[in-house]
Amino acid sequence: MIAELGLAALWLAAALAVLQLSCGALSVWSGADNEIAQLTRPAAILQGGLVGTAFGALLWVFGITDLSVKLVAMNSHTMKPLIFKLSGAWGNHEGSMLLWVTVMALAGALIAAVERRLPERTMQATLAAQGFVALGFYAFLLLSSNPFERLAQPAAEGLGLNPLLQDIGLALHPPTLYFGYVGLSVAFSFAVGALVTKQVTPAFARAMRPWILGAWTFLTLGIAAGSYWAYYELGWGGYWFWDPVENASLMPWLAATALLHSAGVLASRDALRVWTIMLGVVAFSMSMLGTFLVRSGILTSVHAFAVDPERGSFILFLLALYIGGALLLFALRAGSISEGERFSVASREGALVVNNVMLSAILAVVLLGTLYPLLTEAFDIRVSVGPPYFNPVSAIFVFPMLAVMAVGPLLRWRRDNWDRVSRELALTAALTFAAMGLLAVIFGMALLPLLGLSFALALGVASFLPLRGRKLTRVPLATWGMVIAHFGIAVSLFGMASESAFSEERLAALEEGQQTSVGPWLVRLDGVEPIAGPNWTALSGRLLAAYKGGESVEIEPQSRNFWAPPQQTTESVLVTRWNGQLYAVMGGEGVDGRWQLRLWWKPFVTFIWYGGLLIALGGAFALVGRVRTDVKRRSAQRKIAARRRDEEAML
Repeated sequence: MIAELGLAALWLAAALAVLQLSCGALSVWSGADNEIAQLTRPAAILQGGLVGTAFGALLWVFGITDLSVKLVAMNSHTMKPLIFKLSGAWGNHEGSMLLWVTVMALAGALIAAVERRLPERTMQATLAAQGFVALGFYAFLLLSSNPFERLAQPAAEGLGLNPLLQDIGLALHPPTLYFGYVGLSVAFSFAVGALVTKQVTPAFARAMRPWILGAWTFLTLGIAAGSYWAYYELGWGGYWFWDPVENASLMPWLAATALLHSAGVLASRDALRVWTIMLGVVAFSMSMLGTFLVRSGILTSVHAFAVDPERGSFILFLLALYIGGALLLFALRAGSISEGERFSVASREGALVVNNVMLSAILAVVLLGTLYPLLTEAFDIRVSVGPPYFNPVSAIFVFPMLAVMAVGPLLRWRRDNWDRVSRELALTAALTFAAMGLLAVIFGMALLPLLGLSFALALGVASFLPLRGRKLTRVPLATWGMVIAHFGIAVSLFGMASESAFSEERLAALEEGQQTSVGPWLVRLDGVEPIAGPNWTALSGRLLAAYKGGESVEIEPQSRNFWAPPQQTTESVLVTRWNGQLYAVMGGEGVDGRWQLRLWWKPFVTFIWYGGLLIALGGAFALVGRVRTDVKRRSAQRKIAARRRDEEAML
């Protein structure tokens, strides 16, 4: 009964999406705020409640392991812990799409309920666009990916969830990414609404900016969580492999970063109007492309959900419909978008334009490297594109962008003089070259890690220069957000460069009682014993690890065997210190009775994720600051309007 309730709620939500689209479009076409227009907002709000009900029903059937529901039988098991039963609700194709639609519907409901800053006609166009996007995903769910499909006979037992997904990372990584993706769909709807009504104004950018900030913050958290999850779960010791589906999450983040800065300029200085609209379309395009890559079956990846070409064709059709239509609308209306205020090259706007160009170039590099192997495979030519391409080619644009990022916040709006910031420029350059020379002499490292460490130091210092001479308690939250996010980028860059430059690896075959070393660590195999979990058995190694002759800590890497479904995995163990991590993976027993161990010492690797958290924290600060500023602005406008009405009444 619960499954049928969820399915009925989905059908009703789809009907309301049709109503939302129709009423919004008719309102824009008629140009009047009539009875039809008054239905658009309630339709969006009620739609959000219905989809929330549908997703709650899916969580319920997974929580009780209702094996009469096909999706539960295919992706769950009665012996799984409850947290993995619930997170398994979106650890599959149909459930993850329902999560996507749920977040989209709730976002649309929130817009309809609270957004009052834009002209009503523009809001009607925005809600119509949001309904149009949602309708395609409802059709996809209901016609080809029904999450509530029943089995003719309930299964005796479920097939279980992929063991690689039976981790707390599944509870964090996909939801945060989807909040980011769907936030970009909202930005896309705002862009379409502004294009339709020719209202590409600072007010439009101020309404869209919180959604971009929220999406960007969640994307940052999602990418960081996914990186750390892959780092410790897959057992290969890396945090980023340039996997096509990893790239599919990075590309929207790059576009959203550029869009965030462009919308900020439009909101504050009435410039970069065309940039903002174009990036709004591109950012959502990258989200849709990622959806296609994951669900089309053209990729073989631990991230891929579906291998059904028909589903892939459906998503490809949606991609062409949404993005092709938006680009056509942009081509038709671009000439009507006024230029906005002008600015000189030596200005903060000029620096932001340079960084947007660099971000767009990096996006193009990643997009080409991701799609090229797929294109060549269509001609039966297999090509592998990995770090030897992505790292150096993207670095061509990353390091100039970092240099501009260090200086840009110091510049004034509209017009400035380079002489005014000459001391800061000299300090940044001196730090960069001094660090480069010192590191080259002491460590003699490769070029990219050398540049990474040098720029990380310079950017870390330059991040705080906008605070100089200011009373810190009076610095706006949005400025604090910028400072923290830029410092977070420096911290992450420091972690990446350190991991690349200083990591040490040791492959060892040990008998019980033997020891080996990696970096400053001495590791002894004390024993191996079998253990059992709720739905797995394992051989657990007992290792004693001592840092520089200090007190030993006991760690237990495992080689696990799951039975639902049958699969063997490695469970790595991390020993974290302030200056790095010891990473240990347990292998099998050799014919000579020795046990295989793989050990890494990764100096400062944790700074990669500390930096990611700082970047997200900066986004959260900026979001709160912008919302508070907008609330104060609207309050002041209402007071002025009330005063004028009082004055007119007195006259």
